Amino acid sequence: MELGAKIYIAGHQGMVGSAIVRNLESRGYMNIIGRTSSELDLRKQADVENFFETEMPDYVILAAAKVGGIHANSTYPAEFIYDNLMIEANIIHAAHRYGVKKLLFLGSSCIYPKLCEQPIKEEYLLTGPLEETNEAYAIAKITGIELCKFYRRQYGDDFISAMPTNLYGINDNFNLQNSHVLPALIRKFHEAKLSGLEEVVMWGTGKPMREFLYVDDLADALSHLLLNYNEESHVNIGTGEDVTIKELAETVKDVVGYKGKIVNDLTKPDGTPRKLLNVDLLHSTGWKHSVELKDGIEKVYNWYLKTIEKRM
Repeated sequence: MELGAKIYIAGHQGMVGSAIVRNLESRGYMNIIGRTSSELDLRKQADVENFFETEMPDYVILAAAKVGGIHANSTYPAEFIYDNLMIEANIIHAAHRYGVKKLLFLGSSCIYPKLCEQPIKEEYLLTGPLEETNEAYAIAKITGIELCKFYRRQYGDDFISAMPTNLYGINDNFNLQNSHVLPALIRKFHEAKLSGLEEVVMWGTGKPMREFLYVDDLADALSHLLLNYNEESHVNIGTGEDVTIKELAETVKDVVGYKGKIVNDLTKPDGTPRKLLNVDLLHSTGWKHSVELKDGIEKVYNWYLKTIEKRM
């Protein structure tokens, strides 16, 4: 991938997209373009086609998506499936029509069956029912993988897919109504610490196990795949290590310095019992994560504190 190549990052201002921009710039790629949602509505095919015709990007990283946690996915399933289907279909088709050299589609580990054998291999896709709480989002992401696969088969397009595990990092969403578990815990413990609360309520039993990847590690993995991978199979991106939600909460509590206790709200759902990715394929390409969980949480919490100070 030439240093002067024009690289379009769909979703460049999000947590993932901004990390990709940082990583590519650190590698010497400066011809990076992006559009905000107000500048370009990716759900509108004509607008996406006009953008590709005008800009003619050489490479595309599709990191734009409507995302959220259990509450958001359960409350707005129609929006999650519609928005994500339109975004990926429009961009992938336009990338084919306008001769993009390589496209990388970013999915999610929620594509796999709810009760999947662990750790989850890429080949387990479509072997069982999905987790009900994020079924709409998962179906949309599975469709994106299949689009890349069939455009590759029919047209020879170099379109690849990467499936990251649970992500966290700077520029994350800390809104308690629609955020993922880790940023939500950081905010809950921080506010409880400031308010002197004696307890923090955590959804579910705390028994489910999850894998977490620092977003800058993901960005580095994606750059690595762009440069070194061109096969049909999607690639899992993760650490190959997981913790219980209770262990995660205890780690966040320790990093934040909260001294109260954790109380479980058993009326709330746990979600998938375990979701650990097999990352043998990724490791075979020569990449491995570098940021361990506690170190990553410390980075995010320090960024969160600085962000709060700027808003005050």
